[in-house]
Amino acid sequence: MPDRMRLLVDRLNESSYAYYVLDEPIISDAQWDELYDELTALERETGVRLPDSPTRRVGGEPLASFEPHAHLARLWSLDKTTSEEGVCEWVARAEKVRAQSDLPELSFAIEYKFDGLTINLTYRGGMLVQAATRGDGVTGEAILPQAMAIRGLPLSIPFSGLMEVQGEAVMRFSTLEEYNKNADVPLKNPRNGAAGALRNLDPAETARRKLDIFCYQVGMIEPNESDPNPNWRKSPYDNHMDMIAFLRQNRFPVSTAVRYAGDIEEAIRHVRELEATRASLDFQIDGAVIKISDLETRGALGHTDKFPRWALAYKFKAEEVVTKLVDVTWELGRTGKLTPLAHLEPVDLAGVTVRRATLNNAGDIERKKVRVGAMVWLRRSGDVIPEILGRTDESFPDEHDISVPDTCPACSGELEARGAHIYCANRDCRPRRIAALTHFASRGAMDIETFSEKTAALLYDELGVRSPDDLYALDESSLSALPGFGEKRARNLLEALERSKSRPLDAYIYALGIPNVGSKTARELAGRYGSIDALSNAGIDELTKIEDVGDIIAGSIADFLASDDGRQLVDSLRRAGIDPTTDFCVDTEKTIGVFTGETIVITGTLSSFTRKEAQDSVRVSGGNVADSVTKKVTLIVAGENAGSKLDKARALGIPVIDETEFMERLNR
Repeated sequence: MPDRMRLLVDRLNESSYAYYVLDEPIISDAQWDELYDELTALERETGVRLPDSPTRRVGGEPLASFEPHAHLARLWSLDKTTSEEGVCEWVARAEKVRAQSDLPELSFAIEYKFDGLTINLTYRGGMLVQAATRGDGVTGEAILPQAMAIRGLPLSIPFSGLMEVQGEAVMRFSTLEEYNKNADVPLKNPRNGAAGALRNLDPAETARRKLDIFCYQVGMIEPNESDPNPNWRKSPYDNHMDMIAFLRQNRFPVSTAVRYAGDIEEAIRHVRELEATRASLDFQIDGAVIKISDLETRGALGHTDKFPRWALAYKFKAEEVVTKLVDVTWELGRTGKLTPLAHLEPVDLAGVTVRRATLNNAGDIERKKVRVGAMVWLRRSGDVIPEILGRTDESFPDEHDISVPDTCPACSGELEARGAHIYCANRDCRPRRIAALTHFASRGAMDIETFSEKTAALLYDELGVRSPDDLYALDESSLSALPGFGEKRARNLLEALERSKSRPLDAYIYALGIPNVGSKTARELAGRYGSIDALSNAGIDELTKIEDVGDIIAGSIADFLASDDGRQLVDSLRRAGIDPTTDFCVDTEKTIGVFTGETIVITGTLSSFTRKEAQDSVRVSGGNVADSVTKKVTLIVAGENAGSKLDKARALGIPVIDETEFMERLNR
């Protein structure tokens, strides 16, 4: 029985390493669960649990308090710079010492500067025996039960000597989003999520937050002369590249973004590359770390009272800042939904001056406990409007609650609640109509050139245009008489309206403004049904069979096309000459192709296709296309600069192919 237990533990740990570190699953989730259940039953029956058993990851009894732990070797802070000039000055100082000591030419390692919580891990005899926070660098807090809950952290390793390994525990953005869906108190940001998980006295809470770790440094090492690996009976490395290789050989999760450079110019280029990928990452970084690679040179350079002289942190521009919430207004969209818009004291965020930010709804305001006059955390998310994460702990006398309107701020009409959101019930509300006209004419929809929100407002006020079909009844004389128009602009708009009649079916479906139907869903619908009439005849049960179309979206489609307003709009547009169809119509029960049965996500930049062309190629080859990575996805096509979707796919064990293989499969 002990042999069986050892076999199960080894197999499960090997599988976790393959899944979380190598991104190469070797068994299915069902098989893993079966082995895990067998091990749990065996441990319960025998009362024995091995030190590296994966059952220890789920968290034990809450701790009464944290005990202090003295590190075997000191943990240092990093000196910082925000400029390339600062990097060159640092290198000049190191070069002077190197030249005097007759050491090798300087070479460099460049890594992410993770924005999480540093952990110092102690291994003895191949087992994880302690973990601690950084503390003051000399003494930290012992957090072994919490560290053991981290996915991918090895509980046992091949190296049998004594060593300390430093890593950064992080909470991924995708994990934070999932956690906050059911959290009583939402986490403000991934850094706080990671720190709070590891400094929580309940290890089970640490396990619930599903942290990851990236290891980047061996702090101290004492080889074992009887180690079965002869290369590890002495110091197993003499430069940073070999140290990282040693960590990988011992099954530690290591960042895939480690770069190496033969001179500082190349190192700075790598720093710029890492900064350029920042927005696509699924975890938080706040800079890059440049390290001198040779360990003998590191020893000659030594340390100041705080910093090693052989490493430097290059800080990127902040993606999270604090500023004051000045006011909140409620903005009306084309569907009638009222969305709170936060107005802020101007603040620089990642090189951009930010004055506004997102608040989703009244429930979001309540959960984040934000008030007018409070200081709030902002986070940059790609290139979209920044998001308010929550408020700081400070309170101010001029703070007051954010008022939720009782009536529509635009028309004073009645409001109605639908789930977490509130809507203006007046379909003739002016901002609502103008937003619907603007959406209809937008580039992804009917692509009516020269048309803008200002144009929509002018047509609404002066010519009584209320619905998209009214646009096609406009004439040159009435348009020419509008303020700021004239004959030329009137003709240009009429010609653009005429050209819009030849827009494809997916653009037309998107232009109709069906609630919850974006451009991606519109493409799926066009490809599946081929005409607006066929789509109108589809039932909810049939619609929900489409990838990413759930009950809510299916209900929105059916309700809109069955409503008097929806039917009248479609009929009126048809009379105006707009009734697009497509030969590209996929019947998944009949279409057979190289991608039949596959659900595919395309991410990154492809050299031979636009994104839409690649997706259409998948569809005509029998496959389904998804925009998000879920367990339903069976294949990833990864182009250049593939970001967080690729990371998530690897974590889920989804197969990945590059553009070359994608083209080869299509050509079959």
